[in-house]
Amino acid sequence: MTIGNGGVPTLRRGDRYHLAVPSADPKLGLIASVPLFAELSNREIEFLGRLMDEVDISDGKVLTREGARGGEVFLVLEGTIRIERGGKEINRLGPGDCLGEIALIDQGLRTATAIAEGPARVMVLTSPAFASMLGQNPGVEAKILRVLARRVRDLQPTAAL
Repeated sequence: MTIGNGGVPTLRRGDRYHLAVPSADPKLGLIASVPLFAELSNREIEFLGRLMDEVDISDGKVLTREGARGGEVFLVLEGTIRIERGGKEINRLGPGDCLGEIALIDQGLRTATAIAEGPARVMVLTSPAFASMLGQNPGVEAKILRVLARRVRDLQPTAAL
């Protein structure tokens, strides 16, 4: 394994996955509970866990800003994240909740602002790290596409026609 651009681990031909996080690690269960990652195998979840950084967030820190470009997903480990749209609170997220998964894929504009309410701890997956995983694990892309297709069907029942 080598460390590529941006500090992202890159497997070389002949490399194998190595369990960097104990399988009993509850964080792996949190990653597996993210709908976008629902179809990933335990091995793929473990690999993804190695690509994610844990970050301590201070009170009032803005994680995402409505209308700004995004490219990372956040998984809340501790604390509360307030979600606002148009300056009005629309939701609160806590441990186990996830935000930004669509921006991870399309680096599009954020649909809401996310602000830490008190100290918080999150796991962060960046677009470059995610792209690295997709490049090294081609089957993951198909699994993600299936999840997204189901979400489109759920949002638009006529999409199946």
